[in-house]
Amino acid sequence: MDPLVELQGITVTFPGVKALDGVDFRLLPGEVHALLGENGAGKSTLIKALTGVHATDAGEIRLAGVPVWFHGPAAAQDAGISTVYQEVNLCANLSVAENILLGREPRRFGAIDGRAMRARAAELLSRIGLHIDPGSALGSHPIAVQQLVAIARAVAVDARVLILDEPTSSLDAGEVAELFRIVRVLRDEGVAILFVSHFLDQVYEIADRLTVLRNGKVVGEYATAEVGRLELVRAMIGRDLTVLDEVGKRGERRAPSAEPLLRAENLGRRGAIAPFDLELHPGEVVGVAGLLGSGRTELARLLFGADRADSGHVYFNGRPLRLRNPRSAIAHGIAFTSEDRKAEGLVADLTVRDNLILAMQAARGWVRQVSRRTADELVAKYVEALDIRPANADAVVGTLSGGNQQKVLLARWLVTRPKLLILDEPTRGIDVGAKAQIQKVVADLAADGMTVVFISAELEEVVRVSDRVVVLRDRRKIAEVSGADVTVDDVVALIAGEAEKVPS
Repeated sequence: MDPLVELQGITVTFPGVKALDGVDFRLLPGEVHALLGENGAGKSTLIKALTGVHATDAGEIRLAGVPVWFHGPAAAQDAGISTVYQEVNLCANLSVAENILLGREPRRFGAIDGRAMRARAAELLSRIGLHIDPGSALGSHPIAVQQLVAIARAVAVDARVLILDEPTSSLDAGEVAELFRIVRVLRDEGVAILFVSHFLDQVYEIADRLTVLRNGKVVGEYATAEVGRLELVRAMIGRDLTVLDEVGKRGERRAPSAEPLLRAENLGRRGAIAPFDLELHPGEVVGVAGLLGSGRTELARLLFGADRADSGHVYFNGRPLRLRNPRSAIAHGIAFTSEDRKAEGLVADLTVRDNLILAMQAARGWVRQVSRRTADELVAKYVEALDIRPANADAVVGTLSGGNQQKVLLARWLVTRPKLLILDEPTRGIDVGAKAQIQKVVADLAADGMTVVFISAELEEVVRVSDRVVVLRDRRKIAEVSGADVTVDDVVALIAGEAEKVPS
């Protein structure tokens, strides 16, 4: 079958970095083609080169055999190439119909025809099997529905090529299944779908073929059914993932002390999470597991003072602690990385240096400025320790890949030398190599005596990293399990309500 999209010898260079180096890529009609690679491998750059966001320095792009050059995303969209990004870039204050047909509204006598617009939107929503009121506000729907509305908008332009950039990072299992049902419908209609994801299980479920990038070059193109996971991971990171075996040896860590660093008694907040008891000891990693909406983030925010509890008490080093706000938590050595690193974590327009020392500077106050020499020493130390790429303190953090942004956010809090580090989805949306590095850092921090709370939707990751797992269901703490023999199946059984207690 002739490719619908063909890239030949594509090269894209940024100052000091060759993001793509002679990349060849082909996308066939009626297929789902996964694009894989570590953060910084060139996946986003390839998408942006294809859609006209980045100009190419060399190479040729062909669409249906015809050479094309797009001067911007609008030109690519006019040619039938639509992109749905990880962060939904629609207008929450507008209606579903207005979002789907924004810029292409049907008109009557020079004015927008609202009735015709809602009818056309309903038709497009029906095509992908989404039955919601076209007149309802987009912001009134959960993020999963908004993601599907973004796909309906892409369908509205008669897309021949649909690019899905990390579309499942904020979806639960049921929502992913619904998304994949729609993807299969579009694939069977002949749409060529480029699927970018870090979730290997999902890649094997939905993709027909896959291409792996590493360091801006194509490592290989494979039929999904013909490549094993171990081989795929090796291709992505260029080495065996032995670091995960090291992380999994939890028994080699120092045993936690008898006295807890933090003890919460009957801590809760109405509408967020039911009162719970929890002890956190120095030198241990406590995982928090549960389905989306089970109260994982709410628990973390209470422990950091981002939300104020309306019941219970907290004791820190044996003394009562009133967590009025995050400032009081930071003052006692409690650090927290939010699951939303873009909205609640990093300042995208600042440099790596400025982002990395932000928490330390805030703790000192703006009168006592961190010296440039101290900042440079700290940045150099943590850039090397966490393998942040590029190793450039003056790089704008918004230009870094997701995995490297996550490392900068982690480094920001490590600079403050916290006693308790709360990590909410620290590996969401990042590649398998960066995940392994962050998991290894967590294990090393615990071995050095730091207390770590590790929250993740990926149960395998929680079980591998944690000494003890707190299980939540329906915004309640229902169990704690510990021991090297705890399995993912044990945790799943608790979450599903099929077991009340797993032997430790």
